[in-house]
Amino acid sequence: MPPIKHNYTMKNKSNRLDSIKMIISSKEIGSQEELLRELAKEGFSLTQATLSRDLKQLKVAKAASMNGNYVYVLPNNTMYKRMVDPQSAGEMLRNNGFLSIEFSDNIAVIKTRPGYASSLAYDIDNSHFSEIIGTIAGDDTIMLIVREGCSRTGVRQALTQLIPNINHII
Repeated sequence: MPPIKHNYTMKNKSNRLDSIKMIISSKEIGSQEELLRELAKEGFSLTQATLSRDLKQLKVAKAASMNGNYVYVLPNNTMYKRMVDPQSAGEMLRNNGFLSIEFSDNIAVIKTRPGYASSLAYDIDNSHFSEIIGTIAGDDTIMLIVREGCSRTGVRQALTQLIPNINHII
């Protein structure tokens, strides 16, 4: 059944691309060999040619880090903020890059790791939560419009389907 295999392949590629972004954002990776080793720890087996295509698709570049070594960076993040105590890419992916949520009247602002706001906003919009009218996303920020009469608790409860750790973040 080609369509099922195709969807499975795309899911793996999508997960792999997300893992590459998370690894690059959380560690100083200076070579494709290093990145292949990190991806292997996350359960991905791929050739250097495939990795090279993935890096090109993600528009990954190399830039000097604070210590002068050249490391991979994501677009628009030449001075990328790296986590002090990085999680594994898999742990971060389970959290969709989510960092925090803050409310003001019927607006919520969700902060994510750089590069993750648009995909999380897409997932929120396509989940058709009755509590949420819609979203607007940037690189690391989502503005979420809450339907009148819906509580903050209700919004958080709805979002737990996509962001399992939302209630553990203040």
